Amino acid sequence: MKLLPAAPLLLLLLTTLEARPKPAALKCRTGPLDIVFVIDSSRSVRPFEFETMRRFMMDIISNLDVGPNATRVGVIQYSSQVQNIFSLKTFFTRADMERAINSIVPLAQGTMTGLAIQYAMNVAFSTQEGARPPHKGVPRIAIIVTDGRPQDRVTEVATQARNAGIEIYAVGIQRADMNSLRAMASPPLEEHVFLVESFELIQQFAKQFQDKLCGVDMCVEREHGCQHSCISTPGSFYCECNPGYRLNGDGKTCSPIDACADGRHGCQHHCVSLQGSYHCRCRPGYYLSHNKRSCTMIDYCSFGNHSCQHECVSIPNGHYCRCRSGFTLQPDGKSCRATDLCNGVDHGCEFKCVSTEGSYHCVCPEGQRLQADGKTCSKCGAGHVDLVMVIDGSKSVRPQNFELVKQFVNRVVDLLEVSPQGTRVGLVQYSSRVRTEFPLNKYHSADEIKKAVMDVEYMEKGTMTGLALKHMVEHSFSEQEGARPLSYNIPRIGLVFTDGRSQDDISEWARRAKESGIVMFAVGVGKAVEEELRTIASEPVEQHFSYSADFTTMTHLVENFSLNICPEEGKGETEIRSPCECEALVQFQTNTVAILQSLTEKNILWGEAGLVRGWGQSTRGVGWDG
Repeated sequence: MKLLPAAPLLLLLLTTLEARPKPAALKCRTGPLDIVFVIDSSRSVRPFEFETMRRFMMDIISNLDVGPNATRVGVIQYSSQVQNIFSLKTFFTRADMERAINSIVPLAQGTMTGLAIQYAMNVAFSTQEGARPPHKGVPRIAIIVTDGRPQDRVTEVATQARNAGIEIYAVGIQRADMNSLRAMASPPLEEHVFLVESFELIQQFAKQFQDKLCGVDMCVEREHGCQHSCISTPGSFYCECNPGYRLNGDGKTCSPIDACADGRHGCQHHCVSLQGSYHCRCRPGYYLSHNKRSCTMIDYCSFGNHSCQHECVSIPNGHYCRCRSGFTLQPDGKSCRATDLCNGVDHGCEFKCVSTEGSYHCVCPEGQRLQADGKTCSKCGAGHVDLVMVIDGSKSVRPQNFELVKQFVNRVVDLLEVSPQGTRVGLVQYSSRVRTEFPLNKYHSADEIKKAVMDVEYMEKGTMTGLALKHMVEHSFSEQEGARPLSYNIPRIGLVFTDGRSQDDISEWARRAKESGIVMFAVGVGKAVEEELRTIASEPVEQHFSYSADFTTMTHLVENFSLNICPEEGKGETEIRSPCECEALVQFQTNTVAILQSLTEKNILWGEAGLVRGWGQSTRGVGWDG
């Protein structure tokens, strides 16, 4: 083999070393090494020359001790770009490596050697691509084979690569630039720079280069003392442990890894260490779930042999029977018997507690009714109602008269027992539109209501009485706005004040109001139409509307009202209301009549006429007698 002047001394030395017999006690062997071939495949490399490069790589690999714990090999080719053929972690057999090398297709472009060195340093020799970590002491060797002058800078990047611990061999062929080879190679240059005349000679050079990589296997030739595995490095060795063990401080012996000790096992109950691994185990009465970490209690009740009358409750290592609320478990531990809750709990009933199967309820004496709390009793004399007053705020009323209407509303409120459990009051004003001033559930005392009434602002405009009745039926007496359920037998009373003819039809919504159980009272003033008042009023009409100022017949109102809407028992008439509801209605009407009487006696006037002419006595004309 003919060498250019840069390498004669090195090759002569290699030849001498090869010819000189080795000591019998030493065995020459490669590895472990991390070797990456960096192959020039620019357009100047002709096809048959590239085939010679293939054989060069395969000849070197054929004499290497390759494997995951021995020498690892990677190959990249470059021209104007870099291509990874296979990385250090890809193959661990010579046959796989040779197949990959034989399948390389040259790139046939420029000669970007610096770019290739940069790639080898940042990518090919990374631990992600299979290079052993630096603390393992495995040499990293880059073999650069090129036939031309680099088209980019190599000096700086080669220095960075050498400083990163990569030993660089620069092999130049034919037209290779000697200065560039020396700039790339590691020192001493005479051991790392090789220049051969032609591609034909590179195969002969491979044998000499192989000898350069040969070293003494310290694991074979020395007493290493490693408990598990010995890994040879140039001039030294280190010990490794089998999977599931870690190296002790002496660097030779190994101890099992306790995979449970770090607390990251995720076992819900118990962690059991194995050699380098672990498995989870559950406490008695539980089984391991599909995720092999969490534990699920064994459902003994699901076996179907518990014989519990009511409920079966699983517990670790067994089950027990449980009775539903209101029942007591019997001595056999399976059957259940109803419990007299009235004797066993603080029922809170004011009058009497009645036990039922698994529950109880409170009852009141005859003549009293159960309150909304389901425990206390209320006498009928309380006169509790749900009252919604609908007042006319049209422009014909005039501001000063509207204030008189508010005073009348507050006089009514003064006579009521206002509370959430007693009487509830709501107020609606209407003109051309309808406005809820406050719903039934807004205020809980008379003082709050009276203040809210005095803050009501006069609307003016038209008189849409029908629209107001519709709003009252659909909204004001809804449970959402505070009306109590019909089952509570709390009377619902609508009290309508108007001073003129309605500008819309009232008959439909007046009928619906009464059909829905609302007791309707109508008070007409000014130019109110008697026919409309009668349409609004409940039966008997004479007891539910007022228009006249004559109070001389008012002494008979309460008696007539009671006889008409609360027929006496035993007269053969159908009773349409409960006694409590009747008494509440009578009391409300009595209080309202008293207010009207008082206002008339004090000469509180509506304009130039009296506020109200009478309750239950009509004057057939429309308007006022001056």
